[in-house]
Amino acid sequence: MTVGSQVKTCFSSIKSVEASLQMLAEKTYEQNSYQAFKDAEAIITEVKNDLQRQVIMLSKEEPQYN
Repeated sequence: MTVGSQVKTCFSSIKSVEASLQMLAEKTYEQNSYQAFKDAEAIITEVKNDLQRQVIMLSKEEPQYN
């Protein structure tokens, strides 16, 4: 497995985690839990955005693996 494909797999996983945190925040009625989910979601969104930039960069460096 190439580095590019590993980063893409990680990116997909992070997107799934982000969606799960959004869903959990929407379903909770407890304010502290809601805030914890939203804070975690914000961090995960930053990580997801960084990984997305890496995916783009790697696809330019490793075009044969796209």
